[in-house]
Amino acid sequence: MLANFGLLGLFVIVAILTTLGFILAPVSLRFLGLAARNKPHPVKYTTYECGMETTGKTWVQFNFRFYFYAVLFVAFDVLAVFLFPWAVSLNQLAGFGLAAAVILVCIIVVAYLYAWKKGVMEWK
Repeated sequence: MLANFGLLGLFVIVAILTTLGFILAPVSLRFLGLAARNKPHPVKYTTYECGMETTGKTWVQFNFRFYFYAVLFVAFDVLAVFLFPWAVSLNQLAGFGLAAAVILVCIIVVAYLYAWKKGVMEWK
């Protein structure tokens, strides 16, 4: 029993040392002069598009609806990820598993209907 806690303590020590190493490595490289120097130049602040000069405004703002559809896709993807193991072990979960799956689907459907009712799905 105590050996298990020793192994856990060893993992914590290794995690702390690794984190400190990742933090101190760039600082020590900068201090020794081995890190890259910051040399600002106007060319570095231009937008790079496959080696071609950009035409028009370089800072284009995308419509937020693209992000909404991406979030909607992620929500349904997470739903599929949670429903797959449920479907595989349906015999073992019985009524409790069915109730949990129905609650999860209801939450997603209510959120979808709310967004639809608010007009977020309409592309104007």
